[in-house]
Amino acid sequence: DVVETQEHYRSRWRSIWIMYLTMFLSSVGFSIVIMSVWPYLQKIDPTADASFLGWIIASYSIGQMVASPLFGLWSNYRPRKEPLVISTAISVAANCLYAYVHVPRSHNKYYMLTARALVGFGAGNVAVVRSYIAGATSLTERTSAMANTSACQAVGFILGPVFQTCFTLIGEEGVTWKSIRLQLNMYTVPVLFGALLGIINIILIFAIFREHRVDDMGRQRNSVNFEGGEESGVPDQDAEGNVDHVAVVAINFLFFVILFVFAVFETIATPLTMDMYSWTREKAVFYNGIILSAIGVESVIAFMVVKTLSKKTGERAILHGGLLIILIGFFILLPWGRKLPNIQWQEIKNNSIPQTTPSEMLMPFWSWQAMQLSSNHSEPAGCPITQSWCLNTPMIYLAQYISSDILIGLGYPVCNVMSYTLYSKILGPKPQGVYMGWLTASGSGARILGPVFVSQIYTHLGPRWAFSLICGIVVVSLLLLEIVYKRLIAFSVRYGRMQE
Repeated sequence: DVVETQEHYRSRWRSIWIMYLTMFLSSVGFSIVIMSVWPYLQKIDPTADASFLGWIIASYSIGQMVASPLFGLWSNYRPRKEPLVISTAISVAANCLYAYVHVPRSHNKYYMLTARALVGFGAGNVAVVRSYIAGATSLTERTSAMANTSACQAVGFILGPVFQTCFTLIGEEGVTWKSIRLQLNMYTVPVLFGALLGIINIILIFAIFREHRVDDMGRQRNSVNFEGGEESGVPDQDAEGNVDHVAVVAINFLFFVILFVFAVFETIATPLTMDMYSWTREKAVFYNGIILSAIGVESVIAFMVVKTLSKKTGERAILHGGLLIILIGFFILLPWGRKLPNIQWQEIKNNSIPQTTPSEMLMPFWSWQAMQLSSNHSEPAGCPITQSWCLNTPMIYLAQYISSDILIGLGYPVCNVMSYTLYSKILGPKPQGVYMGWLTASGSGARILGPVFVSQIYTHLGPRWAFSLICGIVVVSLLLLEIVYKRLIAFSVRYGRMQE
């Protein structure tokens, strides 16, 4: 047992802070262009429609889902610098490709699709980030470090659109660097800024990041991913024992559900408020933008609070409480009153009634925001007659909607942090790259399937069915959590090396 020196402690936390920065930049890379994808797509390729936009948005999550286990596997056997640098370099290259998608004479939309998929592929490094933080922190440090990681990710998602808004001052035309055929405008400068941040991240990884590993009690250990090929060859007795795969599968399922229901909530915001309150697209975008921004701030506060709260109650109890809060949030969204929403009557021409395709529903709120802001023509308001449930389903009152937003905005970050924390503790000293890769992949899959679920159930059956099914899914998750509750313990506790 090697006592950690002060120098090792400082180096370890400097490396962890670099991982926080990597997580922040990864989320900025996703959100910094999301509001401008639709108008840029229309500009470079008039043949692209809203359905194709849905696939462009989904391509990020698909790329991340494919890459996460691969980078995780890589990080288990090689120094983590390698997958971190390569993945970030892929994101940088993809952002540069995005800035040049206007150059080809045809098929521009497919180049944009490729660019966003590669950005998502590069974002698969979040599995490496979380596995490193899990291995470089003791059990007492773990919850706080995981909360900080998720907070950095959330802040990145919040600030990305803010950066995008600032870059709109450049204008749609901007300036052109003719010698290299580069257009610097409100669409390309954000991705080039993202590429610059990626290059800075790579430099910091080379300059500051070091491989560190401590055991659950904080004692210094030889890194699994040793540098320079030097390793003692002495087996780590604390790593002896099998991982509880029942607990691993359970957390993967719970994490999938948590991200699935949040993707549903995020996707449904604009169409639901347009249907229920007769909001125009512009109003729905503006008001939901304010609401989701407030939820983002609420999430960051929640990340900070659970760090302290978990020391008193434990992660399992907080996860249980978070799922209950989400359940109450969706239960409140069920239509309870008698008043029906305003209807877009049949005399309105069908081509003026906004239709929502399954591919359109793949996009989160930010893409809806970009797409709807680009449509300035007059529009009918209310619940479309093409949705037959509008004629017999009571409206959801605005107070219900706001209350649900607050509850889900609180429950989601709590469940997110506790899932990662419990997962890393269950895995213990084992190499966590692949396991974290699968957890990230399950979250990416949930972000893809959630909007598809909404497009089918909400559009055809209405909010009563959609939110009832969500409530049922969360209840099943709570029952699963009850069943495996006693198994969701740290590896060292399971084998009697530490007291819970």
